Amino acid sequence: MKPMTEPQIRGSMVNAVPGEAERMPLPGLHEVVWADREYLGWRDPGSPLRGYLVYWRGDEPIGISLRASEVRLQPGSAICSLCNTPQPAGQVTMFSAARAGEAGRAGNSVGTYICADLACSLLIRIAPPSYDWMPDTSAVIAERIDGLQSRLRSFGGRVLESAA
Repeated sequence: MKPMTEPQIRGSMVNAVPGEAERMPLPGLHEVVWADREYLGWRDPGSPLRGYLVYWRGDEPIGISLRASEVRLQPGSAICSLCNTPQPAGQVTMFSAARAGEAGRAGNSVGTYICADLACSLLIRIAPPSYDWMPDTSAVIAERIDGLQSRLRSFGGRVLESAA
């Protein structure tokens, strides 16, 4: 992922309500290892149901304001819709995002299950064990990266769908 500045992040929010982008707390950008990210995702420490993710679509940063469901998944396992990683259900949350533009102002939203900490980029880089039939774990990680990017573009496209 190409690095982003604070003004780029704040200016990228496609579905934020007026004033939200200016008020949203940002993570420590000086600590981000941009090369190991497909998107920047974080939760608002002052408003635990609020989350954000920002990614590049070509040369344009796209930021999406998210709201976590208050309802927790039942005990068991769940799969994140972005990184496609199975995890304990408590580590996956339903997030909704208002659609961009007039549709969002009319109350339309989209939702998907995402890692509760929005750290999919870190999870997909955990190398699987090496086996004789699969000695190159870097190929597995590259596939995971491609899949995450594809699913992220799809989710972002659903948010932007009616913004034209």
